[in-house]
Amino acid sequence: MLSYRARRRLSLLILLVGLPLYIVVAVTLANWLDARFGRLPIWAEVALYVGLGFLWALPFRSIFRGVGKDDPDAPKD
Repeated sequence: MLSYRARRRLSLLILLVGLPLYIVVAVTLANWLDARFGRLPIWAEVALYVGLGFLWALPFRSIFRGVGKDDPDAPKD
């Protein structure tokens, strides 16, 4: 299990580096689908982007869980 401090740093790295890369992959996938099947209906595009938006976060749930809260290992005053 990662420490709170390590999870905070890793989550920041994921958000600053991993998320932009994932956005590029998602847009490339959407453009590939457009080129292959023609323009998708707007509801299908929205569903695609919402689905991909949830999909990227699933592997990182344990890293992001509790990161916005106070450090549980910090000494109490």
